[in-house]
Amino acid sequence: MAQTPLDSYDYLIVGAGPAGCLLANRLSADPGVSVLLIEAGGRDNYPWIHIPVGYLYCIGNPRTDWCYNTEADPGLHGRALKYPRGRVLGGCSSINGMIYMRGQAADYDGWAAAGNPGWAWRDVLPLFKRSEHHFAGASDLHGGDGEWRVERQRLSWDILEAFREAAAQSGIARIDDFNGGDNEGCSYFQVNQKRGVRWNASKAFLRDIRQRPNLRVLTGAEAERLELEGGRASALWLRWQGRALRVAARREIVLCAGAIGSPALLQRSGIGPRPLLERLGIGVKHELPGVGENLQDHLQLRLIYRVEGVKTLNRIVATPWGKLGMGLEYLLKRSGPLSMAPSQLGAFAKSDPGQARANLQYHVQPLSLERFGEPLHDFPAFTASVCNLRPHSRGRVAITSVDAAVAPSIQPNYLSDERDLQVAADAIRLTRRIVAAPALAGYRPEEYKPGPQYQSQADLQRAAGEIGTTIFHPVGTCAMGQGQGAVVDARLRVHGIGGLRVVDASIMPSIVSGNTCSPVLMIAEKAAQMIKEDALRPVLPAVQLQVRGEAPLLREA
Repeated sequence: MAQTPLDSYDYLIVGAGPAGCLLANRLSADPGVSVLLIEAGGRDNYPWIHIPVGYLYCIGNPRTDWCYNTEADPGLHGRALKYPRGRVLGGCSSINGMIYMRGQAADYDGWAAAGNPGWAWRDVLPLFKRSEHHFAGASDLHGGDGEWRVERQRLSWDILEAFREAAAQSGIARIDDFNGGDNEGCSYFQVNQKRGVRWNASKAFLRDIRQRPNLRVLTGAEAERLELEGGRASALWLRWQGRALRVAARREIVLCAGAIGSPALLQRSGIGPRPLLERLGIGVKHELPGVGENLQDHLQLRLIYRVEGVKTLNRIVATPWGKLGMGLEYLLKRSGPLSMAPSQLGAFAKSDPGQARANLQYHVQPLSLERFGEPLHDFPAFTASVCNLRPHSRGRVAITSVDAAVAPSIQPNYLSDERDLQVAADAIRLTRRIVAAPALAGYRPEEYKPGPQYQSQADLQRAAGEIGTTIFHPVGTCAMGQGQGAVVDARLRVHGIGGLRVVDASIMPSIVSGNTCSPVLMIAEKAAQMIKEDALRPVLPAVQLQVRGEAPLLREA
């Protein structure tokens, strides 16, 4: 192997999603260290990334999405699901629903109580505020001068206002803000946009620092495996421009590849459950049974209702004039349907009075379609999507090959726990009560999916398996904690391996009660703080990057 001395790096960050972008920003703020940020996808210069409704053209598009699929899931009557994950600068923040959501204070207090000091709500609230640029300015709950823009939405729909009133008539109170620690109630989502344009993590955390001489951003580079030496992660093998590169790190390698990518990379490196590694002939470099286990996701049940006498997006897009009007409104005002987040109205509620706190989240949309990527229905309708915020079902992620180009097996095991089946049935009942409230009566709502024929407990549980689909919130596959199933400690260091951390949604020991993007930014903010603290310790001697064959010097891609 020819060895060519090239740049060396203090920190290697794998994955330029929300966590990777923020970490690159915070770590490279110290001019005395060097940072390499590695992204398998390309630059975020695809126009549909930035027009909010463009998520419809980014999900399922290999330009921006890994285009994963789950295994056939027994809980979904054998259906396999498309499982979008961002593969572009900004990661999932470039293709997601743009909803700014923190979850509930009790989520984080639960992490701390489970043996993870420093992760309680009182600890993480300042970290949420640090990166936040809230439209209302700084307050006890919000930050006013961070990079992560939070704005109100720029359009309204009569059908959504009627649903909000119907929710109030059903006992779900109107509130102004979901992000104070207790999100029970109904309100409009705040979104990560800047004047009607998507605000992704690349814009927030990379745009203004790309010229830092100590930061290099490498796109189109897929991480293949880690190299361990003396109980430490010493290097990373990449595939870039058709060549294999070995990049060595002086301080740390930080995995920010997400709940699918991070466990897959660990497993390809011989770090994970022994039976899997031996079956694939990888060899066990470091046994950690929890790698890839504990997969959690929010399963959404998309209830669809036909309506009369009210505007919905279905009818607007049905004519060329409607589409032209949408385009002109966005071009001239940066408002209207093209500025829409996928969901505008939200609600958090209890599936039954015995719940200690809200365990359901609604995403209500003035539109309907069979599934993402397909045309809207040709009749006016709205969708009330409801998910169980704290599922008991657990799945797993497992590689099927040592080849990084082969997608891993994803088995969510939705509705495999009887308690989740009960919550699903109760969620459908609650949705029907809201829709039957007087505020919606004038629009004559008629249930299209799952359909009024589903009435008994068995019927409703069967319906959940028929209409349930991911809401794109996988977490937990490199769980933080102690004991048999834990992968990282409370400082996000991989158990038993020096110089290696995981910083993304995979470290969540239990899923947060809401959307996951902004909690990942909080995790990265805390990780940056801990990495800097640990950097005060003596560092290893300088190491260099080796290239197999001839390759040009690494440049910012």
